[in-house]
Order: sequence, then structure tokens, then C-alpha cells
Amino acid sequence: MTTPFRKTPGKQALAAGITLALSAFSGFTILPAMASSHREAPMISAMPALDGTDFYMFRSYEPGREGYVTFLANYFPLQDAYGGPNYFNLDDKAVYEIHIDNNGDSVEDLTFSFSFTTIRNGVTLPIGGKNVAIPLINAGAVGPTAADTTNVNVRQEYALNIISGNRRTGAKTAVMNSNTGSTTFRKPLDNIGSKSIADYTTYANSHIYPITAPGCPSNGKVFVGQRAEGFAVNLGAAFDLVNLNPLGSPSAVPNVIGNQNVTTLALEIPLACLTKGGDPVIGAWTTSSMNTSNGLLQVSRLGFPLVNELIIGLPDKDKFNFSEPKDDGQFATYVTNPTLPALLELLFSSAGAKAPTNFPRMDMVAAITGVAGLNQPMTIGGKKPVPSEMLRLNTSIAPAAASAQNNLGVLASDLAGFPNGRRPGDDVVDIALRVVMGALNPDATIAPNNMAPFTDQSTVSAADFPSTFPYLNSPRPGAGSN
Repeated sequence: MTTPFRKTPGKQALAAGITLALSAFSGFTILPAMASSHREAPMISAMPALDGTDFYMFRSYEPGREGYVTFLANYFPLQDAYGGPNYFNLDDKAVYEIHIDNNGDSVEDLTFSFSFTTIRNGVTLPIGGKNVAIPLINAGAVGPTAADTTNVNVRQEYALNIISGNRRTGAKTAVMNSNTGSTTFRKPLDNIGSKSIADYTTYANSHIYPITAPGCPSNGKVFVGQRAEGFAVNLGAAFDLVNLNPLGSPSAVPNVIGNQNVTTLALEIPLACLTKGGDPVIGAWTTSSMNTSNGLLQVSRLGFPLVNELIIGLPDKDKFNFSEPKDDGQFATYVTNPTLPALLELLFSSAGAKAPTNFPRMDMVAAITGVAGLNQPMTIGGKKPVPSEMLRLNTSIAPAAASAQNNLGVLASDLAGFPNGRRPGDDVVDIALRVVMGALNPDATIAPNNMAPFTDQSTVSAADFPSTFPYLNSPRPGAGSN
């Protein structure tokens, strides 16, 4: 790699209207990193069904649904489509949650809590005069609708509850199917292959349910099921001491995890049900927790992409997954004195790479606790918001249609994109690389590479996805094609 880390004319560090409000909070937050959170900590790497991988939150841009916010919480990383015979059910002994903070105190005010039940139908075949259980999850073709379970041997259902206040002690209300009044929803089978499920898209879409959420003026939507991995990253090269050309073409390398699947918990909720007290900014994060003899134990946490994977030091990775945003001050050193920029300088010093020298990294604080004029929470009762790591969205900013989205989000003046929430087509890897190396700092004497167009050379954009709920593509089939 010999290309110098020169400034690139015309590349602005922030969008117009939020030109570096670095007088933001003097507190702690976590900075964005290079990818999503797959197997990011020792404990969770042994618990794939509870591993949160990506989290998206954005104003819905499906035509006619602009008054809603969409949440996509992905779990169970690196699913090989052919991974039978059991495939990738979520854990019956766990709860999977999306938490919303709508008053800036870094404590959940609303929690959407999913719990799963595995249904075993006990399909057998008469073999030599005996009925013997089959070894597969289906005994014949399935679909085309959710109602057709005749040949299904093993499937999952789930309940969804809204919890007000504390996630463990707050008031809990069941979410209902708006059409039937049922509080039980079905998860589609994973995409076994075209012989088992001939039209997977139609089959999966029949598992999108209209929901009635307490106190909401209109119906939302829910879907839980397998989706194609939407995250793009030059994964192997990134962990091989960044063995790539960080100033090369942003689309030179095919997405190495593009043939994988994930499991998505998708919600669309009226934005009026999410905000409070006139503040349009909400913060959100996901968790998963395992039932133990001592109650629920949180084992995964995710807001911004790849915080735990590349920012938190090895001794504290499990601790971060156990933690809550209100306690993020304990991880401050990893952020105020981040190691990733220094590593990039070390690896590419011969090409002119220079890490920013402003410590503490207040540009990171402004970016993630909320940028003034973009997604900074309002003052609460005369007190500043509590800084923490989570994804934040200003719900008053209109969504951009898929055709108008820029995959560099706010860095390219698209205020509806990352880090103001996150959409599937936002290239958070390239954005994060630039921010880590000083894109939010206008002083080139402090951040010499603040205009460099860093990239991991694998890209993604809104054109790669559908523009209707649940926004992520149908999963890759285990066999055949759909």
C-alpha cells in the first residue's frame, strides 16, 4: 500500500447545518467502529443464538409509512444457508429485547421484549410396524402461507410484550395481532431450499403481522424470521492487521459474508408512541438475556456497530455485554484514548497515516452522544443528558427515499442516515473508518487525515435492499434457488 493519505477536496467532514458542534457534552461515549458485532466477546461466541449482530433504527421510508420508525435487531451470526438439519432457531430460555430511551437519561423507558416457544409436532413414519420419529424439521413441502403447518415437524412461535420503565419490574402489556386479537405470532421456517419451500418470499411475507401497541394511534408491524445478511465488510482482511488498501476503490472486494443469513426481529412502531415531552430524539439498543436460576442474565448488548469487537479491550468484552448504558463511564479509557487509530497509523505509517492527537477524543463524544443540531437529546429538567453508547435518531428529520439515500449518511449531507440512526444501506464501515481517523475534526494539524476517503473496499447501499418492511432481503436458500 503506497498511496499517500492525502486530503481529498470536496469531501466534507460533516453535513451542512451541523458543522462540528464540538461544544457537545464533556462526557463518555463509545465511538463507532468498523463492522457489526459477530462473535465479539469470549462468552457470547459460545452462545450464537443469543449473539446480537446488527441493529438498525430509522424513519420508515416505505411509501405511506413515513410516520413510523423501523427497528431491525439481528441475532445469530454467520448462518450457513445449508445448516441443517436443525437450522437456526432462537433460544426458548432467553428473552430478546429492544430498549428505547426517550428522555436522554440512558435508562430504558420502553422495552419491546420477545420470547420464543418451540413447537414440536412429533411427526413419525411407520417403519416395520413401528412409528418412528423423523430426523428433519419438515416432512414435505411447506407453505405458501403461515397457516400451512401440515408438514412442519418443528417450528417456533413468539410473544411480544411492551414494558414501561424498568425492563424487569415495569408494567408489561402484551402486543396483539390487530386482525385476530391473538398475542402469539409465528416465525417462518428458515430457508431450507426450494423443494421444501417453493416460494420463500411469499411464505415469509405471510408472517408479517399488523400489531396493536397500547396507546398508539395506529397499527404497527412485526416480523421475526431469517433474512439475508445485509452487512457488508471485508471481514477476513480487516482482522488480518487491516490487510487491504484503505484508500482504494470502495467496491473492489465482494462482501465475504454476503452468502450468510441472520435472524431478524423487525418492528415498525408509530413514532408518536416513541417520543416524550416534545423531544424528537430517541436512543435505542438491543440485548439478549438468558434465564438462569438467579433470574435473567444479560449476555449480549448492541447499539452502535462493532463497539465491543474493536474498541473494548479484551479483559472487558464480557463485562460490556453484561452492562447497561447508564454505567458506560467505566469504559471511558477505551474511548478517550482509543487504540484503533494508533493501530492504523502503525500499519500504514509509511503511506502517511497519522492518528488524531486530540485527547480526550471529544469529536467522538459529539458524534455518539448526539451532535448538536442533529440528534443530541434535549436537556432534562436543567440537567444534561447522560452520555452513553446507543444508537440515536432524531425522529423529526424526514426519511429519505431509497433512491435519494447516500450510503455515507451524515458525512455526505444525508441527515436521515448514520449516525442519525442507521439504515440497511448505510456503509457504516467506511463512515466509521473516517470518523475514527478524524473526519469530525476540522483542524488538520490535530487530525491530518480528516479528509481521507478511508474504506474497507466492500460496500453497501440502499439499492441492495427492498424499500418495504422488513427491508432486508429474503435469506439465501440452503439448496436450489428462489
